[in-house]
Amino acid sequence: MAEDDSRPEIHLPADVDWEMLDKSKFFFLGAALFSGVSGTLYPTVVLKTRQQVLVKDTPCFKMAVSILKHDGFKGFYRGFGTSLMGTIPARSLYMGALEMTKSSVGFATVKLGFSEAKGAAIANAAAGVSAAMAAQMVWTPIDVVSQRLMVQGGQNGSCFKYKYNGGIDAFRKIVHTDGIRGLYRGFGISILTYAPSNAVWWASYSLAHRSIWDRIGYHLKKEENSGGFKADWKAVVGVQAMSAAMASGVSALVTMPLDTIKTRLQVLDVEGCNGKVCLGETVRKLMREGGLSACYRGLGPRWVSMSMSATTMITTYEFLKKLSTKNQDSCGSLQ
Repeated sequence: MAEDDSRPEIHLPADVDWEMLDKSKFFFLGAALFSGVSGTLYPTVVLKTRQQVLVKDTPCFKMAVSILKHDGFKGFYRGFGTSLMGTIPARSLYMGALEMTKSSVGFATVKLGFSEAKGAAIANAAAGVSAAMAAQMVWTPIDVVSQRLMVQGGQNGSCFKYKYNGGIDAFRKIVHTDGIRGLYRGFGISILTYAPSNAVWWASYSLAHRSIWDRIGYHLKKEENSGGFKADWKAVVGVQAMSAAMASGVSALVTMPLDTIKTRLQVLDVEGCNGKVCLGETVRKLMREGGLSACYRGLGPRWVSMSMSATTMITTYEFLKKLSTKNQDSCGSLQ
């Protein structure tokens, strides 16, 4: 343990907590930044969704070629307008719940005597759960509509009783057929998917982030650099990106089966419980198609999407927090 005590000190930029943020700037800039991120990554979400709903497993590249052949480049952006409409309120709910929970739970863990590392992991996990639950109030209806638009066209047109002419038409027809509950199809399993997914992601991110900085400190010690190390913004962003990619891999593997079942519940008309869409029948049909491996269809695009999204999201998110601090002097480390 004495060896650890001699490890060079790493000076990181001060973290920005909820009380330090200019809330109006935080939400406004956040909506703009994350809308851009969503637009960049949307094609991978379309690929993942189409792979999940097809009966026959189809390679990602073949799926992309099929979309280009039947729908052209616009096929990769089916439902994007609807998805974008939900980004602003959903992201606002997500970021608000995330920061408030992280701040309050982090304070509680310190009072309970947890170590800094364990306290940070617990606070991040709790924040991920509360943020996911808050955002799903908006995201589930948006998911139901946008995912139906994503898989419509080409080889997937037979999946539906109706053809949708845009998000508003899909919204109207879903409500007409199934009522408001039709927009919340899969809400329960969405919570079961995204709450643990966010908990796993944020806890893994916290642990990976700390572990990487520890390894940097270890290597600096081996090089006998005893003068300490002041991390500049490039080093901070690099570690954040690596941590996000690692956390995404863990989260994608753990929650992929639930995500596949959720997508099918929201998109396909699988009946088996007195004419209603049935969770049990959806799972049985999926098992008949390919067993557990069928639950992992679309894992490649989802992993890529989650890794790219998370890496972009966390670096953008931390940058956003710096931009939104009430005291702009604290942004000096980013200059």
